[in-house]
Amino acid sequence: ERVLLHTCCAPCSLSCIDPLRSEGIEPVAFWYNPNIHPWKEYQARRDCLLAYAPTIGMEVRVQEDYGLKDFVRHVAGDIDHRCAYCYEHRLEGTAKYAAGTLAAFTSTLLASTYQNHEAIAAAAEMYARQTVEFLYRDFRSNFRAGNQRARELGFYMQKYCGCVFSEADRYQKQIDRDRAKFDAEEAARQG
Repeated sequence: ERVLLHTCCAPCSLSCIDPLRSEGIEPVAFWYNPNIHPWKEYQARRDCLLAYAPTIGMEVRVQEDYGLKDFVRHVAGDIDHRCAYCYEHRLEGTAKYAAGTLAAFTSTLLASTYQNHEAIAAAAEMYARQTVEFLYRDFRSNFRAGNQRARELGFYMQKYCGCVFSEADRYQKQIDRDRAKFDAEEAARQG
């Protein structure tokens, strides 16, 4: 049985591929990530997956969509809750792509210990009711081992979820330290 595996990056795919194959399920990786920004980040993640997949005989399908403007338009009004849109949009696209050609779909998002697992599963179930079966698996137990293996293989390892807002969240402590430093320097000059 072949299943479409929405793939956010090669490192996360390592948490999913072997468990699926051990069940007799052949994943077909699907690159559809219009949430990943900036372009160089998007390109690095996509190209790492494209380089790795042939080494393990895994098919990859790419729906090229660097969606910066659309993503920002959809989340700008409620940046703190952007992940819901992100999950729903990508999983809707995955379900629609799988419909009529593959038995089911799943996602590497279900591997990350940093994502809202329940929201991902709920979004996938919602679109499965409209299109094709959702193959639920909790891949989180494989996450650390998958990341370790990715490091050993020399994969590009991203430092944030994908969107520019998550990148800013990653650096928030440094941003706050820099702001305090420059504010103190300015106060010393004026005082």
